[in-house]
Amino acid sequence: MTAAPTSRNGITLLVLAGVLWGTGGLAGSILASSTGLTPVAVAEYRLLTGGALITGYALVTRRLAGAPRGPEALFRIATVGLLLACFQAAYFAAVAATSVGLATLTTMVAVPILITAGTALLDRRRPARRAVISLVVALAGLVLLIGTPTAGAHRLAGTGLALLAAAGFAALSLDRREALPGLDRISTIGLGFLAGGLLLLPVALTVGMSIPVQPAAIGAVLFLGLVPTAVAYGSYFTGLRYAGPRAAIIAVLLEPLTATLLAALVQQEQLSGPQVLGALLILLSTTIRHNAAG
Repeated sequence: MTAAPTSRNGITLLVLAGVLWGTGGLAGSILASSTGLTPVAVAEYRLLTGGALITGYALVTRRLAGAPRGPEALFRIATVGLLLACFQAAYFAAVAATSVGLATLTTMVAVPILITAGTALLDRRRPARRAVISLVVALAGLVLLIGTPTAGAHRLAGTGLALLAAAGFAALSLDRREALPGLDRISTIGLGFLAGGLLLLPVALTVGMSIPVQPAAIGAVLFLGLVPTAVAYGSYFTGLRYAGPRAAIIAVLLEPLTATLLAALVQQEQLSGPQVLGALLILLSTTIRHNAAG
């Protein structure tokens, strides 16, 4: 396969990941409203269910021959699990300290900046002019799309937690280590989700994780674990392998855009003029980024 089709395939997977991630907010809100679960408990179900599904897929496809052994493999799984737990816990703590809008805006703005800066440092070269233009357009679009959120009582602490969440996700995206024998990227992510779920489990059990044994609740858990988690993260990290971290920003930008459009279509939320403009700017940014990556 030539380099160009490989890159295009990677970008297609990143686009798929971003769109599927966008369904996570709606699925999580449905699960929370139907069961009374807290955001931390919803995140815990997402980590454990998604991790079980990804790991199950790795076992069936023989990507994972058996239980990983050796300090290097265990350290890698623990690192991924810690970053995933950090991302989830810090984000929801930021929501509690400030507001959903501010935590989301801060995280979504910080992730593209951190990935762009991290890639420049790792490659030891300045970002291309087109990448910088794409980033500026994207940030303007995000601000317009999400709007001016309320700050909440602990704005400084909440902002710091949101930045910590963004740093955890960016670190996962910038990881360029070669796969270990018997432990490829998909297997690592699946086991990392399970490890992250175990790390958050004491907190989740404290706030409560019980759900009614009903088709709607079970279906919501399975959808959350499968679509915006197992399939989306599998697509994301496979896409990263082909297209590289510079193109990863496409997926990051498409998540809030998809979530906003779904809220308008499913929950009948009205889009304001600035939100429509923000959506168009995000689409323009992803187009610029796509052309630069392709």
